[in-house]
Amino acid sequence: MRILLSTYGSRGDVEPLAALGAALEAHGVQARVSAPADAEFAALLARAGVPLAPAFAPVREWAKEMINRSRSASPEDRARLISGQAAEIVARQYEALSAAAEDCDAVVAFGLFPSCAAARLVAEQRGMRYTLGTFCPIWLPSQHNRPHEYPGHPLPAGVTDNRLLWDIDIRTKNALFGEAINGHRASLGLPPVQNVRDYVYGNSVLLACDPTLGPWQPSDLIDAVQTGAFILPDERPLPDGLEAFLNEGSPPVYVGFGSISVASEAGHAAVNAIRAKGLRTVLAQGWAELASVDDGDDCFAIGEVNQQALFGRVAAVIHHGGAGTTIAAARAGAPQVVVPQIGDQPYWARRVAELGIGAAHDGAVPTVASLSAALEMALAPKVPARARALAGKIRATGADVAAKWLADRMR
Repeated sequence: MRILLSTYGSRGDVEPLAALGAALEAHGVQARVSAPADAEFAALLARAGVPLAPAFAPVREWAKEMINRSRSASPEDRARLISGQAAEIVARQYEALSAAAEDCDAVVAFGLFPSCAAARLVAEQRGMRYTLGTFCPIWLPSQHNRPHEYPGHPLPAGVTDNRLLWDIDIRTKNALFGEAINGHRASLGLPPVQNVRDYVYGNSVLLACDPTLGPWQPSDLIDAVQTGAFILPDERPLPDGLEAFLNEGSPPVYVGFGSISVASEAGHAAVNAIRAKGLRTVLAQGWAELASVDDGDDCFAIGEVNQQALFGRVAAVIHHGGAGTTIAAARAGAPQVVVPQIGDQPYWARRVAELGIGAAHDGAVPTVASLSAALEMALAPKVPARARALAGKIRATGADVAAKWLADRMR
């Protein structure tokens, strides 16, 4: 049996699929990952020993362009941008996945909704089994949570009935993605679907997040199988320069915003807030290419690094709230300051605060004062103690659980 794992997104979307692919291989199931062919992702999948089938385009420059185009746009213009990009992604990703699916028996799709729609179309055309996966509970219909609010499609004020809001979510996804999906279906000679959300979601859905960090409450609106997060073991040593920096003084504070193109001022604000507390900084440059304020020896800038090895040696982690960074810090027992920007990041910020393992920054634009206040909360004695205690509850077996479930379901 061969399963195609598909995603279109950033590292937080690709690395979990590398872990799942490796787990499937360990269970005797051949795996192939279709993902953006950016050099960092190709290296990541090679390290996991999982073949890469390139998605329709590298993602790093594409994401920067989309962010720049939407930054000053009105909500209505952003909605039109989303719909236009959806049509491009569905068409181009369909072609990429049609090639990637050769000799495969099933497809498991994560990532952007239009990319998952393309995977669903390929599965339908080829008669393959299909499963949707997601890394956060908020994306799944449930009476326990509200749906995500999209630009140009605000949720009605005063409505608290989540079931009604999820019905509205169907209309929203039809408005944003229906033309892209049904337009491509028409080009293939297929009839239109009336509910594109449920078509793409299918049943059952894999929920690949830790039940302590992101618990799922059963819902009659969808069947979700929560497996735990997909974690790829990382045995790489830290760079010599970073190792020396860590050994030269007290544990520093890690600052990184991953693939989020935050303003450079966010990195400067973080370094200055950390300095004000007499602490040192490890600054992850990320896609925003953050740089230190000056050439002071209390700040060490790094590129891509083994977070599993680093986070156990820092005083705290300041980050954007991506699912991968959140669980990496939680597993290491490091207090967190989460500065959420988009998508599911506000959810992870809220969960960090609710669990008492860190602080949720108020707003997406940090200042020295706001980060100083959040860091003060995260470093209060009870928070590191709570973070260390919770670390032992985080599961590392999610990829193995999902691999077993998929192997049984797809046979």
